Formats: sequence, structure tokens, C-alpha cells
Amino acid sequence: MNNSANLAEDFPGKADRIHQLKTSNNHFARLYDEYNELSRTIQRVESRVEPTTEDVEEELKRRRLQIKDEIAAMLSDQNS
Repeated sequence: MNNSANLAEDFPGKADRIHQLKTSNNHFARLYDEYNELSRTIQRVESRVEPTTEDVEEELKRRRLQIKDEIAAMLSDQNS
């Protein structure tokens, strides 16, 4: 699973901007890493490799969506 490709797929045409922010913005890099870790965890939960409760699964998905929203805001802000 190529996590950076998933983020790039979520934001078509933003791969260069993602790379730029990942290498120049520590906060973005932390969000990027957390998003990828949550995606890996959610994938394991959904495939039942790492079973958990529905509440925990929903909380993981909510947190990933919050991070995705923050990443989207940073990608659209040309001043960051």
C-alpha cells in the first residue's frame, strides 16, 4: 500500500504541493505521517487483521477525516 499515492489520489494535481509541504513544513509532515498511520490502522481494522469495536473504528475514521480537512486547507493556502 503506497500511502503517499493515496493522499495524492485524494488531492489530484497536488502531488508536488504535498511533497513541497512535507519537506518544508513540520506541522504538515506530522499531519501527513498521522494520516498515513491512521489509514494503515483503518485498513487493518476493516480487513479484520486488527479487530476492534465499531466505536473505535468510527473514531479512527473521524480523526483521519479531520486531518484530511486540515491537509486540504493547507494545500489550498498558497501562503503556508
